[in-house]
Amino acid sequence: MELISEPLPGVKILRPFVFEDARGNFVKPFHEEQLAKHGIVMKVREEFFSTSAAGVLRGMHFQIPPHEHQKLIYCIIGRVWDVLLDLRRGSSTYGEATGFELSAANRHVVFIPVGFAHGFLSLENNSCLVYKTDAVHAPAHDDGILWSSFGFPWPLVAEPVVSARDAAFSGLPDFDSPF
Repeated sequence: MELISEPLPGVKILRPFVFEDARGNFVKPFHEEQLAKHGIVMKVREEFFSTSAAGVLRGMHFQIPPHEHQKLIYCIIGRVWDVLLDLRRGSSTYGEATGFELSAANRHVVFIPVGFAHGFLSLENNSCLVYKTDAVHAPAHDDGILWSSFGFPWPLVAEPVVSARDAAFSGLPDFDSPF
């Protein structure tokens, strides 16, 4: 695994091992020892994926203590614009967001540490994002920030499709961070 960038402190964008030949390709997005070489120590407790139509915006999600979690994410079908928002009170980048494309073509793997909200905008139909987390989903500790409340320039062509739950999240200015 190769470290591509660290757009915010603790966030790591990685290029996984890829083997390609005439048959297709083989991609290894998770390798415990390779991740540890980049300072990522994570016991995967749960894995899931979402599939989204073009224009769907999911986020900005996180779990609050004591069920906070780290995530590894990557896109296996389509393309998404992935966005991370720093919610760590003591961080020099508190309230800052970063965005980047994840796609089946670029195969990037992103490590999201505790204290970040995560969301994405699907840029193509049937975009599939895979998540590995180090904590099991705890609905009572699941929370979010309103996607439009922190001044991020989402690449929107029209109004995104947002769930009622995501549209009801509080804005960043009203959020009292537990991180």
